[in-house]
Amino acid sequence: MKYKVLIVGGGIVGCTTAMALVKRGYAVTIVERNQIASQTSGESSWAGAGILFPLLPWMYLHEVNQLTMRGAELYEETCATLFKETGLDAELIQSGMLLLPPFDEVAAQNWCKQNQLPFQQVRSGFEPSLANYDGNALWLPTVSQVRPPRLMQALRAWLEKNNVTLLERTELKPLQETQNLSSWETQTGEHLKADIFIVTSGAWSFELLKETASQLNIKPMRGQILLYKPAKNLEHMVYKEGFYMVPRRDGYLLAGSTLEDVGFDPTTTEIIRDQLRAKAAAIMPALKDLPIIKHWSGLRPGTPDNLPTIGAHPNIKNLYLNTGHFRYGLTMAPASAELVANLIV
Repeated sequence: MKYKVLIVGGGIVGCTTAMALVKRGYAVTIVERNQIASQTSGESSWAGAGILFPLLPWMYLHEVNQLTMRGAELYEETCATLFKETGLDAELIQSGMLLLPPFDEVAAQNWCKQNQLPFQQVRSGFEPSLANYDGNALWLPTVSQVRPPRLMQALRAWLEKNNVTLLERTELKPLQETQNLSSWETQTGEHLKADIFIVTSGAWSFELLKETASQLNIKPMRGQILLYKPAKNLEHMVYKEGFYMVPRRDGYLLAGSTLEDVGFDPTTTEIIRDQLRAKAAAIMPALKDLPIIKHWSGLRPGTPDNLPTIGAHPNIKNLYLNTGHFRYGLTMAPASAELVANLIV
């Protein structure tokens, strides 16, 4: 008999967790409050840049870097599986990242050496489309990217092909205290039964678990991004002082992002648009008078130190959490799915 697993949340973490459990022989259902792989629902899974690297890793906890680097390592196998079984390309590209000054050169180089990450000091002109800068930039040639909307579409197709039940536009009531969970009630009064339950609902996790996990420290943090299509695109990803630019294979260029503590508000603002536009043009002058193709936002699950909660609930024996990944949900997703699936097994 297959154990039945109910995953609460159909973002990147929920979908990769489902994939990991299907491969281990479980019967999986995903409950999603909106639509899986939708680009209009405010979740961060499709909205992010898809950089498979912890930005400035020498400033993060060891555990955060462990998860991000393991997640990045697993993407080659994950994307190959998705393409083989669905024909959909998640656009995994090793485009490398150029870290522009100012930053702590000593800390950066020491971290790269300790973690066997190839790097090279380069001067202005290495990426010809950028404005001139003083000092050394750090070139990280092995850093990769994936395209979140394409990844989510491929994951959805894989889940459907592998008989995962997708219950979309289904909202659950906040969970009440219990020792063993047999079902979870929806807002319409339906009771969804399973043997094992996993919460992967990102920024919405605390609202679902506030009665049973009062110490769970997760809140929504909005990020806004711009999209351009320059005549000559960047060759590599670029990062400077909290701002990144990511070139896509088809010539589009992402520029962002922000960290805004505004609750569950996914709207975009003109003030932020203008700030992002100014930062982008200062780094890449060709963008100064270029029209913005698109401007969007996503809500990240903000947590202290970017540290997610992955593990069994302390009191409810068949409830697990895999949530609160903040800026690195996409990067960590395969690794945290692997962790929670192995824990359940």
